[in-house]
Formats: sequence, C-alpha cells, structure tokens
Amino acid sequence: MHYSFKRQIRLFFSIFLFMTAPVCLAALPVSMDGEPLPSLAPVLDKVTPSVVNIYTQTRVRVRSPLMEDPFFRRFFNIPDRPRERISQSLGSGVIVDDKEGFVLTNYHVIAGADDISVTLSDGRSFEAEVIGADPDTDLAMVRIPAEDIQAIPFADSSKLRVGDFVVAVGNPFGLGQTVTSGIVSALGRTGFRALEFQNFIQTDASINPGNSGGALINLRGDLVGINSAIFTPSGGNVGIGFAIPSAMARYVMDQLAEFGEVRRGTLGISVQDLTSELAGAFDLNKGQGVLVAEVAEKSAADKAGLRAGDVILSIAGYPVSSAQEFHNYEGQFPVGDDLALEILRDQSEKTLEVEVEELKALEGAIVDNRLSGGKFEELPLKQRTSRQKGVLLSKLEPGSQLARRGLRPGDIITGCNRMDIQDLGEFREVIESVRGSLYLEVRREGNDYVVRLD
Repeated sequence: MHYSFKRQIRLFFSIFLFMTAPVCLAALPVSMDGEPLPSLAPVLDKVTPSVVNIYTQTRVRVRSPLMEDPFFRRFFNIPDRPRERISQSLGSGVIVDDKEGFVLTNYHVIAGADDISVTLSDGRSFEAEVIGADPDTDLAMVRIPAEDIQAIPFADSSKLRVGDFVVAVGNPFGLGQTVTSGIVSALGRTGFRALEFQNFIQTDASINPGNSGGALINLRGDLVGINSAIFTPSGGNVGIGFAIPSAMARYVMDQLAEFGEVRRGTLGISVQDLTSELAGAFDLNKGQGVLVAEVAEKSAADKAGLRAGDVILSIAGYPVSSAQEFHNYEGQFPVGDDLALEILRDQSEKTLEVEVEELKALEGAIVDNRLSGGKFEELPLKQRTSRQKGVLLSKLEPGSQLARRGLRPGDIITGCNRMDIQDLGEFREVIESVRGSLYLEVRREGNDYVVRLD
C-alpha cells in the first residue's frame, strides 16, 4: 500500500511537470540582458521564398500478361489498348534566376516526368518547362512563367570548411517547406554509382525523401549546395546527407541556360590516384597529385607535351589529390579554355598549357537511320585497355530501334559486321560502308552480344 502511494505521488509530479513545461517554454524572453537571443528566422525570411516544392506525374503503360494473348482478347472482346498508371513523386527546387524563372533541382526528381508542377512558398503553382538536364551531376533546370519571385544568391562553396554551420530547406515527405540545421561533416565525398562527376558536401542537417533539389545554405542565407541524397539503411534520415556544391551547380546551370545541355571538354588523358608506394617514389605525400596513366594520341595533352608517368599537381591553380577530383575539374572548364597544368617530371616541377578540347560525340540519327535515337561517344580512357576498345552508347531514346533491340546506355560497341571498331572515326567509316543490315558487336558487363539492325 505504501509503495503504491509513492508511485501515485511520482505520477502526479510527472504529470504536473509535463503540463507546465510548455508554459515555461512559452514564457522564455526574446532577449537576455538586453541582447536578443540567437535565431535563424531573419535568414530564413530571406531564403524560403526562393525554395519551391516540385510535384511530378509520369504515365506508365500497364498490360496484363493475358492481354498479350490475341485469342484471349478476341474471346472476351477486349480492345488492344494498354491501360495507364499514374506515378507521382515529389521533391524540391531552388529559384536561381528570377527574371527567366529558372528553377534548379535534381535530375532524378524530374527524370521521365510527363507533367511537372512547381509550387512557391506563397502557395502559387505553375506548370514547368524543362530547360535541360545533366544526369552526370544529377542536376536539372526547369522554367516557370512566374512574376514577383526571388532568386537565391550563390556562395563560393570552395571556401566551405568542415564544421561550418549550414541549413537545409526543402519539402520532405510532401509535408511542405521544412527547415533543418547542422554542420558540414565532410567535403569532397565520392563513390556514388551512375554519377560521372562527384564532389559532395556531407552534412548532418536532416535530409529526408522529398528534400532532393532543395537548398543548403550558410548562415548568411547564401546557397552553398543543392541537397541531393541521403545515406540511410532504414529509408529515413540518420544524420548523413549529401549536397552538390554550389560551384558545380552554378557551372551546370549556366551551361543548361545557354545550350540546354552541358558541353564538356577533355584534355585526353587518363589519371589514377597516387598510392603510398607511388607517392614515396616521387617524394610526395599520399593525396598530393595524380599520376598520368595514359595520354591519347593527338589529344590536347599530347600536343602540349604531357607524358604517361607525369604527376599532375594542380589544374588551373587548383591542387588535385585524387583522380575523381581531377576529373571534376576537367569537366568544369569550357571548350577552348587554356589550362595551366603544374606537373612533376624527373623530380622537377614545370607548367604546361593545355587547351580543353571538345568531347567528341556522334548522333546516331545524323549518321544513319538504323542508329536513330542513339548518341555515341569516344570510350573514356579509363575504360580503354589493350583488350577493350570501341565507342560508348551514352544516350538512348526510348522506343528507338536500338532500344527495341535491347541496347542500353553504357553499352560498348566493339565491332560492326566483323570489323573492329577503335574509335568514332572508324565507327562512322564502317557504318557508311555497309549498305545492308548492321551487325553490332556489343560488350556489356564483360559479356559479348551481337545485335542486328535493319
């Protein structure tokens, strides 16, 4: 009985504290000793009008296996029309140009969408037009016909440091605009699949599904990154989120605005990380520079005098510490720019001037109707070996003959009609010389196939 009474007393005090806690919190002063309490509200008042919600709809044709049987359709008098299923998704975006109505978001937010709707923080909604996309960085840009909107200012993400405070603004789980805060946990994160250019900001600010494409800002309210992905074993936030740096986003945005696509250049070299052993051989520290593994013949680097075995210490004044970092920089300079490469050769440093060349590509529709819908590019040097040469099928339109025959982006064309293919030049010559069917020799994940095109 005495024990039960003590439990009742504890329960009473627990309820009392629970009920009075909100009152105590509500009574907190707005200032202490005449000084205002710290708050992010003034910054967010400036930023939130620039962050939007994005809703997409995709129509997917659905057919039952029974519908493929002509006897079944005739017996039940069922018309041969596939049904449609509407797939919906949501994400976030950032207004980056208030005059043109440009909104920057993630490519995966709008990929394949038939309808894109953008809702502003004031409740207005607009149908959006896709300006361009860059799957290699997971960025895309759309335009909305809106007036009286506010663009977000850009910060220089290269000046970010681990420990800097950041704030994530977006539309998680479709709840509406939400703000979370944290710090920069790490910089230069890589290792994500299907992305060619990677240089992510890692943050512990809560980023959940729907935050993709939203803003990561500093405490001045300037954009330092575009929220892109989370690491999650459970589907929710675990304090590890990733954002695309604003410097990379700004470059992609400018290219999409001007060309509708990102036109990248190349120096014509393949590089690799310096291991501890290699770094020691060059009297360098690990992570200081990258090793030139191969130089393409007649490339810009070849003309500038670069050789396999050289160590590149910096590109255009930016120090490089990994092959991925070098690749990121290489892809951000416009074609025709002259870049200074600081290299180490024979224990002495020197500087070479290299002009960025256009990354050659071949549109299938231009070359031959049999290849319509496909885009072919030179096989990247890092994929070229003594046993593997050819051209890369980089893009493919759904419904094209290439797609119907089972080809996929990423396939490597190694031969055609029993003739080996070394590069785009040879590919064009072979295609133009064959008047009948094309028999493409295709390599995919180490396996070889032959595909016939009429």
